[in-house]
Amino acid sequence: MSAPAIVILGAGALATARRIQSVYAEDPARPAGGMCQVHALQGRVDADVSYADLGTHLRELYARGTPIVALCAAGIVIRCLAPLLSNKGVEPPVLVVAEDGSAVVPLLGGLAGVNVMAREIAAALAVPPAITTSGELRFGTCVLNPPEGYVLADLGQGKRFVSDLLAGESTRIEGDAPWLDDAQLPRSSSARLAIRVTPRAWDGREDELVIHPRSVVAAVSVASASASASASASAAIVSRVQGALAAHGLSPMSLAALLAPSDSIAAPLLAEAAARLDVPLRFAPTRPDEDDPAPTHLLRAALRVPYETLSDDTSTGIALAVSSLAVDPSTIGRARGRLTVIGLGPGRADLMVPAARQALDEATDILGYDTYVKMAGPLRADQRVHGTDNREELQRARHAFELASEGRSVVMVSSGDPGVFAMAAAVLEALEASQDSAWAAVELSIVPGVSAALATAAQAGAPLGHDFCMLSLSDNLKPWTIIEKRLRHAAEADLVMAFYNPISRARPWQLDKALDIVREYRAAGTLVVLGRDIGRPGGTLRTLTLGELRSSKVDMRTMVIVGSSTTRKFASGIEGAGGTEWVYTPRWYE
Repeated sequence: MSAPAIVILGAGALATARRIQSVYAEDPARPAGGMCQVHALQGRVDADVSYADLGTHLRELYARGTPIVALCAAGIVIRCLAPLLSNKGVEPPVLVVAEDGSAVVPLLGGLAGVNVMAREIAAALAVPPAITTSGELRFGTCVLNPPEGYVLADLGQGKRFVSDLLAGESTRIEGDAPWLDDAQLPRSSSARLAIRVTPRAWDGREDELVIHPRSVVAAVSVASASASASASASAAIVSRVQGALAAHGLSPMSLAALLAPSDSIAAPLLAEAAARLDVPLRFAPTRPDEDDPAPTHLLRAALRVPYETLSDDTSTGIALAVSSLAVDPSTIGRARGRLTVIGLGPGRADLMVPAARQALDEATDILGYDTYVKMAGPLRADQRVHGTDNREELQRARHAFELASEGRSVVMVSSGDPGVFAMAAAVLEALEASQDSAWAAVELSIVPGVSAALATAAQAGAPLGHDFCMLSLSDNLKPWTIIEKRLRHAAEADLVMAFYNPISRARPWQLDKALDIVREYRAAGTLVVLGRDIGRPGGTLRTLTLGELRSSKVDMRTMVIVGSSTTRKFASGIEGAGGTEWVYTPRWYE
């Protein structure tokens, strides 16, 4: 289960929310717990994540499958989520907690562990949970909610089965179900009803509750993996796997992972096949003996638990391994390494794009300049953090590829947008210069972010509304003569200019020199926007003219936007009640 979002409306609920957050942050058995965040209504209380509208926010969390712990009245949550309620089998856990922690009420997600969450939270708050589920109250567990690694064969049949138990029938258990050892189930070795834990396909018998352990691993031969990277080739692998499962009477729901040769680690058709089968993709080295079919060799090289091999027809290029218990995919071979380069945006959690937050949540390793890595939190205790000095960009990029080539999920952190004077270029430079095939096999992606220029412009209005350019005034990586040349061309072209790295202790003179060049082409009344720490606590925005601007008003954390000849400003608001000053550059040009 992913970490819940703890949603509050006001400051009165914050203390209780933090107590609930600690339940997940301090539980080493729950690796996603460290990402549990408190979501608060914008402007009312400072928390981990802010939102503008409760109903919209709750519906977005629910639609993403995020467990919700709402510290407010139950009726509010019910009315907000009612339009989305349709399929009980896919709803995430939703529960409400009184602001003072005096009541814990599970609302939705009985099949997703909401009652387990309710008991955990209630224990931390020292109150009894208000559990109303009949089966849970009678048997002490939700029979229809098996633990991770196990899946119910048919929800409809499961409901009928529990209904029969509640009506007074007894049951027997066939197979390994240790999570039911302490359940108060009415048991009898001669019972008509049976709970069967098996990878075998359910035959439709109504007197059985079938639970499938994800205990089957399908290995794909080298020949199959080397097929052309097309939709038909991917479909062929899926068909072979499904055919092999059917031939041995195994349920597709019992499939735990797809295993492939490591020399095909970057083959798109394998990733597509695993996605179609809805299982993780893992890899093992290929050094088969002459008398050893490749698929069975992969199984022997990758599996660390006892298993039975099913490979009657090696012409299909598929071998199956079946274990008696659920198999953890992370223990099979290794995954394809992944390196994701992200931008945090300007520093506010709600201005970070969801894909960046997801990458951080899934990462095993996080690299970046120390200051930016701290901004990326909260992080899990089991995540490795590799903070470095801001000048070690290429060394940092090489380190990221080394970690990812070991099969780890790595995130490289930048502020703003990673492709704007940030780490994306350094990562690509390191990759281009490398001759290491393991680096080339890493799954590399770059996630955009809200750059400092865009964040400052948005708060000011729309000064970048027409043609503009971004210039870094740092000469650490390019000569000052190039900077001067580009400044002149941009100023002469009447482009709006956004200055990154405008000034520092090592180069205090460069901003004044840059402004002198701009003043040769721009009037003294040209509007200038200064945004310092926009999106972070204490951020300030100021509008002045080019004639008024002095370098003493700027530091390294300031974004300087110099307008064009058409950039203008105006005040908007009700007379006598204050107003807002907006700066914008019209989209037309005279």
